[in-house]
Amino acid sequence: MERKDFETWLDNISVTFLSLTDLQKNETLDHLISLSGAVQLRHLSNNLETLLKRDFLKLLPLELSFYLLKWLDPQTLLTCCLVSKQWNKVISACTEVWQTACKNLGWQIDDSVQDALHWKKVYLKAILRMKQLEDHEAFETSSLIGHSARVYALYYKDGLLCTGSDDLSAKLWDVSTGQCIYGIQTHTCAAVKFDEQKLVTGSFDNTVACWEWSSGARTQHFRGHTGAVFSVDYNDELDILVSGSADFTVKVWALSAGTCLNTLTGHTEWVTKVVLQKCKVRSLLHSPGDYILLSADKYEIKIWPIGREINCKCLKTLSVSEDRSICLQPRLHFDGKYIVCSSALGLYQWDFASYDILRVIKTPEVANLALLGFGDVFALLFDNRYLYIMDLRTESLISRWPLPEYRKSKRGSSFLAGARAQGGGGLVFLTYGTAC
Repeated sequence: MERKDFETWLDNISVTFLSLTDLQKNETLDHLISLSGAVQLRHLSNNLETLLKRDFLKLLPLELSFYLLKWLDPQTLLTCCLVSKQWNKVISACTEVWQTACKNLGWQIDDSVQDALHWKKVYLKAILRMKQLEDHEAFETSSLIGHSARVYALYYKDGLLCTGSDDLSAKLWDVSTGQCIYGIQTHTCAAVKFDEQKLVTGSFDNTVACWEWSSGARTQHFRGHTGAVFSVDYNDELDILVSGSADFTVKVWALSAGTCLNTLTGHTEWVTKVVLQKCKVRSLLHSPGDYILLSADKYEIKIWPIGREINCKCLKTLSVSEDRSICLQPRLHFDGKYIVCSSALGLYQWDFASYDILRVIKTPEVANLALLGFGDVFALLFDNRYLYIMDLRTESLISRWPLPEYRKSKRGSSFLAGARAQGGGGLVFLTYGTAC
């Protein structure tokens, strides 16, 4: 057939083919395929692969590929990484996708780290950690040996753990190596807090003291309480130290001078926790950046404005029952936005801007859980036997870990949580006080 006649024939048959129904088109194609030889079938196979298996990730601009990938869940993305090296390269390079995936799992995102592969690896570690939590394999136990009597006070910061004991000493430990860095002679420690240069201790002898790590010398001695000091906190910028005591008072001290600036009254029970923290939200009573003092006893949490003005009055008193029928656990979480405390009924979360209770998380399967840590996605809780992990999105307990035997403290200070190593994937570190 001549070329011109062929083109005319092809135009006519194309018009006829387009007028057919889908079923007729399929029958026509089946008939033509049955008449085709090997050359035609090979040609058909090559062209169908191009038409039907078009690699859109390879063809699209990178920005459009990233936009499409943001609509897929992380597990689907991981499956897509197996399609080809090109897909794996494109998907692994999408920083926003993996940062969002990590954030949804509770990770604190450092925006200065823009390496997408880093966040993909963090996500994979997180998935592994979740699997280990479900299988009750996420924790390991180790001991720090050195004290000769009961360990009563604990404080963790940046990979270092400070312990205060009834053996009249305080020790600073490197958690990653288990080595004791400093050991100094003190009084009986009920509370400890430290930084690179100094250690502040609250004691059962009714005093607070400040010690120098390098020399072990006591640099300040704060006298004035008439009961044991159960909690301390301080701020170098304000040059202020605060202490909560069994004498029902909170005292505000000049950190460098050692003098008492104010005694805050109003509690009718032991003050078991004080927290000095910058506010991060605005309300009628405070602004972002204001320093706030929280003090807690068995029934109430009191909020005080602390800053350049020392003679402060209580801004608000929070409680979970007006008739004091419900006791608060002697633990307190405050991050500048929310206040969280536990009771026999469950976890209470207050909005710091309005002081309203945002939610009450009940755990009907386990009663009287104490609060250990509270984050955006997970919470750590414990009782006499187990450490529990709660998923705050579902408000359900997703894992538990048996705790070694310990002597429970009425102040709730036998346990604390932290990161085992900075940047190490947010591993939970748990410690408890015993003689060791």
